[in-house]
Amino acid sequence: MPRVVAVIGATGAVGREALERLHRRGFPVGELRAIASARSAGGSLPFAGGEVTVRALDERAIEGVQVAILAA
Repeated sequence: MPRVVAVIGATGAVGREALERLHRRGFPVGELRAIASARSAGGSLPFAGGEVTVRALDERAIEGVQVAILAA
């Protein structure tokens, strides 16, 4: 069952590794939210052969998240 997954701290070394492992292990990601500081928001990160836009951490960013990986 695909999940709404958030990686908080996605732009750091540990966050990037978490993104890679989610893809490599075939974790059922329906929606991925790459979350970082406001300074990093708007950038993009590679994920699963594409790119995901980085969002700033706020209540809306984590609303509805089913699995959160904290790498901050």
